[in-house]
Amino acid sequence: MPATVLVTGANGFLGRHIVAELLRRNYRVRALIRPQTATSGAALSPLATLPIECWVGDLSQPATVAGAADGCAAIIHAAALAQVNPARNPAAWAVNLIGTETMLQLAQRAGVRRFVYVGTANVFGFGTQTQPGDETRPYAGHRYGLDYMDSKRAATDAVLRAVAQHRLPAVLVHPTFMLGPGDAKPTSNALLLELSRGQLPGYPAGGKNYVHVQDVAVATVNALTQGRIGESYILGNQNLSYREAFELMAGLMGVRPPRWPIPPALARLYGAACDLKTRLTGRPASLNAAMTAVANDGHYFSAQKAIVELALPQTPLEQAVQEAFAWFKAHHYV
Repeated sequence: MPATVLVTGANGFLGRHIVAELLRRNYRVRALIRPQTATSGAALSPLATLPIECWVGDLSQPATVAGAADGCAAIIHAAALAQVNPARNPAAWAVNLIGTETMLQLAQRAGVRRFVYVGTANVFGFGTQTQPGDETRPYAGHRYGLDYMDSKRAATDAVLRAVAQHRLPAVLVHPTFMLGPGDAKPTSNALLLELSRGQLPGYPAGGKNYVHVQDVAVATVNALTQGRIGESYILGNQNLSYREAFELMAGLMGVRPPRWPIPPALARLYGAACDLKTRLTGRPASLNAAMTAVANDGHYFSAQKAIVELALPQTPLEQAVQEAFAWFKAHHYV
């Protein structure tokens, strides 16, 4: 009988690709679904037609997920709250840290053969385009004051403690900025929609690493049988400045790229103004100071370790953009 893998965050952008990849490899899938998702036909519909088992539970309420891992050979913990606005958000800690600690306890009780934790490359120190950051660089995100980044770093540390103290057979994968089809919410691919609608007047000074979501799914499933216990792997591909990325994306979508560079000082001033607006109105503005600080930096990373040890594919970014935009058009987002 095929092994059963419990997948958290199965209804998310990456999670849906992970589930599909598992099914392609003849694994049995048990998807952990939040109660509010289970009652939302639109959110659940991509999973509803798949031959999987759904378990309804909330990671921030351990009693609701007790037994979810029973009979499972492995767990892929991909659930996370990636919101960065507002910058300080207690819900990020409830999902990203407490939820991870809950899954670690379930994994230990169930005696799984492999626990794959899906983190973020932002828990490592970034570098330049010529000398990108890797898994050896210490966390640098504390400078931003983002609960998302801080909670993901704390969750990463919790997994590493479970490996050291309880011999949990865990492998950690850390995606960079994912693009590709199927982003129904949308999340990271919202950038493409903003570009296509001409909603970005300029480009900030920084940049980031981009990767096809399907490549991340492949490497994450590979981590069930590949990779070294207790090791972290950055899942990325191409490092581009925002100017380079926006020109590439806009060209592929047949629209004009943003023309004007946004000086870092101006970005910081705008971020501060947004924070002031939030304090005065009690409602989050479109941006915050932490987000503009991130945009001013170059979050460049190397995925060489994952390429060698997890067989991470390197699909061209052009294909990720084209497939994402085609999916948006087919589903009437544009």
